Amino acid sequence: MTNRGKIAVGGVAVGLLLWAVTSFWIALLVMVGVPVIAYVALDPSQRRKLRRVSRKELGR
Repeated sequence: MTNRGKIAVGGVAVGLLLWAVTSFWIALLVMVGVPVIAYVALDPSQRRKLRRVSRKELGR
């Protein structure tokens, strides 16, 4: 399994655990909010690099 696959499985597991322990909306807020905050924290050059790599992997 690739690293991205492991991260995705871990994220789903954490989301389901949060959903079981807290309400659905808190779990959704954490699952969406953490990646958004991480993206906003990047420098503009790092964001460009991330977008370029993502497009390349999509085959564009």
